Amino acid sequence: MAHEEDDGQVLPDTPGVRSDGDGVTRRRPLRERHVEETVEVAVPVRTAYNQWTQFKTFPRFSTVVRDVEQIRPTVTAWTIGYGPLRHRFSVEIVEQDPDAYLAWRGLEQHPTHQGEIEFRPTESGGTAITVRMLLQPHGAAKVLTRSSRVTELTARLVRGELVNFKHFIEGLGQEGGAWRGTIRNGRVQHDTPEPPRSRVAQWPVG
Repeated sequence: MAHEEDDGQVLPDTPGVRSDGDGVTRRRPLRERHVEETVEVAVPVRTAYNQWTQFKTFPRFSTVVRDVEQIRPTVTAWTIGYGPLRHRFSVEIVEQDPDAYLAWRGLEQHPTHQGEIEFRPTESGGTAITVRMLLQPHGAAKVLTRSSRVTELTARLVRGELVNFKHFIEGLGQEGGAWRGTIRNGRVQHDTPEPPRSRVAQWPVG
């Protein structure tokens, strides 16, 4: 389940944004990664991005995702597994730019991974989707990630899921929904600021 006490702060290596000296805010990709896979899909960027952000549809094409539950606007709980084996964990979206970029981190007591996904237009009018992941196991499992075989297996799984998504969205031809919001440091950005709230119940603000 999600950690309600989490304050949404970006972890040291978490993908996010940086403000350069010129005052322009730019995305900062993962500085370290174990996995990077790319697939090209024959739909426009907007279509690919819109469908990808419909997380509840992942079980329709994924071989490992069994269920996705929306906990909060930036937090989802995922159930993955093979056969009778199941594992449930929560992730937080820390950065999200429509049609371009999405970065997440695990919210387990001992997070096992973090990652990012980029959407780029291709010359043919399609979309190149790139997923990068940093594995963060703990205890005995930490030793296993030093093995190239573990990284290769993870990369193969990510690649397979990207190919499954490619077939899924190309088969649909158009997205089944969309969420076009922007997220910064784990918080949804609003176009207009919320009006001040009165400290006295039922009193109008003005």
